[in-house]
Amino acid sequence: MNPHLKLGLVIIILLNFIGCFFWRNIKPRLEPPHKVDGGIIFEYFAPSAKFVTIAGDFNRWGGTADGKYDPTIDRMYDDGTHGDREADDGVWTIVMELSPGRYQYKYVVDGVSWYLDPSNPETAQEGGFTNSVINVK
Repeated sequence: MNPHLKLGLVIIILLNFIGCFFWRNIKPRLEPPHKVDGGIIFEYFAPSAKFVTIAGDFNRWGGTADGKYDPTIDRMYDDGTHGDREADDGVWTIVMELSPGRYQYKYVVDGVSWYLDPSNPETAQEGGFTNSVINVK
C-alpha cells in the first residue's frame, strides 16, 4: 500500500476518534428552569452521577431543614421519562408543580455534592450559602 495512503487513513481514523471523544464530552446547553405542561422543568447535566435530586425551600431543602438529607425527595430522572428527553444522556430532569413565588434551590449529586444551577445566573444568599433562584409567576 502506498505510504501516503496509509498516512492519510491513519490521520482520518485519528481525527474521527478525537472528534467522537470531544463530541461525547461536550456539555449540552440547557435552558434555565421554565414552564412546561405539568409545571416547571429543571434540568442538570451530571453524566457520571448515580442519582440527582433537587433541594430547595419548596421541599424543606431535601429534608435537611428538619434533620437529615433524604435522597428520595424530588429525585430527578435520566431515563427518558418525567420530562427527560433522552435516556442515559447525562441530563437529569424533573417537572415540578410550584405555586407562584420566589424559590431558592440547588442540585444534589449522589447525595453529597450540592451545586448551583449553571444554566440559571440568578442567585441569592441565605444562611451563609449561595443558592440558585427561580421566580414562578
